[in-house]
Amino acid sequence: MSKRVFLLAWVGFCVCSLATAQGGAKDGTIDFSKLKPSEIVIPIFSEIVVLPYPDGFVGAYEHTNGTFFIDEMVLKGETVDQWTQMRTTTGKQGLSSDPNLTPRLFTERIAVGFKRACPDTFSIKEAGSIKVSGYDAFAAWASCGTVGSAGSAHSESALIVGVNGRQDYLSVQWAERGPASSQPIVYDDAKWAGRLKELTAVKIYPRVPGEAAPKPSGGDQK
Repeated sequence: MSKRVFLLAWVGFCVCSLATAQGGAKDGTIDFSKLKPSEIVIPIFSEIVVLPYPDGFVGAYEHTNGTFFIDEMVLKGETVDQWTQMRTTTGKQGLSSDPNLTPRLFTERIAVGFKRACPDTFSIKEAGSIKVSGYDAFAAWASCGTVGSAGSAHSESALIVGVNGRQDYLSVQWAERGPASSQPIVYDDAKWAGRLKELTAVKIYPRVPGEAAPKPSGGDQK
């Protein structure tokens, strides 16, 4: 399984309890015959996430552990342990029923994991509240200038979009690694604004009870 900072972030969230609007998906059901070959279908508990297949990425890891789901994609030729960029989709089952949880709090608690991993080189930038496929969401960028041991030290940054779905909380993320830095990484708006646009292009549909889940498409899922 990936050793990236996200996993530390998600553990931190569990211990604590951790663009433009897209319309039309929230209240309808999905017609799988109309999906494009370039789209990925990811069933996640009560939700079905459909996203454009990210150019240059391949499926690398998918796992459900109780009420937690994770799907990871890396650049072709890389692995979940050795990578420069990673696209991640997660789900936390039933979390939408918590009246005290908001997309902002959900996303910020994931980002706290970065801060715990690198308090001296941590940086964060909040993109703010948005809508993703009609659902309330919040986007933030978190970064570590240096993470990892001396022999494998590197920087790691991730754009995190937390979504309050119909029944489950979801996240879509884009992370990258680079050379270790003794200073916090400076946010690159030109780079991450484009990635935010891609992440918020996902569509979320309710999963119909009793309906067979579609198989993931578009990647080498394992």
